[in-house]
Order: sequence, then structure tokens, then C-alpha cells
Amino acid sequence: MELTKQSSKLTRAELINHIVDKFDIHKLIANEIIKTIFEDIKQALAQNRIVELRSFGTFEIHQRKSRKSRNPRSREVFIAPPKKKVYFRSGQELKKMMNPPDAKLNVENEES
Repeated sequence: MELTKQSSKLTRAELINHIVDKFDIHKLIANEIIKTIFEDIKQALAQNRIVELRSFGTFEIHQRKSRKSRNPRSREVFIAPPKKKVYFRSGQELKKMMNPPDAKLNVENEES
């Protein structure tokens, strides 16, 4: 079974239902699988580890330096503290799926 587009976003519940249908397992087990995967990813990122999922992409933490900022209401200048941000870089397979080589040809043909 393929994921069908039901709305503009894919929810955790849809992922669970897809796993239930594909592997014929109980919903609680599928939920635990998803929960474990996400927890492991979060824990690895919290430890500043890079999470590399071949053909999908890489998650890593980027440290943002402290910087001058301004409160838009009071116009008061303050120093924003440094913070960590999660950065995602898509893998080659995902990039190809989002931007197939023949899609470029179709756009060029439509413009002519």
C-alpha cells in the first residue's frame, strides 16, 4: 500500500496506519516502533551526534552564536543568547524524487 495524499501534511497517525497495513501488525506495536525511532533520533541530536539516514537525509545540530537583536515593540537592543538549531540536509535519492531530471525538460517545453 502506498501512502495516499489525504491532506497537505503527513501525520504520525498516518505513518502508524501505513505500517499497520504494510506489515499486518497491531497499532500499538507500530506506534512503539515510530516512537522509538523518533526518540532515538532526538537523543542522538541532543548528544550532538549526526543522524544519517541513507537515501533520505542527514540531521545535525548547528550552533548559532549570540548576536545583537532588537525587541520590535520597545526597540530595545539586547544580546540574543547562543542556541542550537536542527539542520536537515536531504539525501541524493530524496533530491531526485523532489526534482526529477525529466521535470526540467517539461518546464522548458512549456515555456517554448
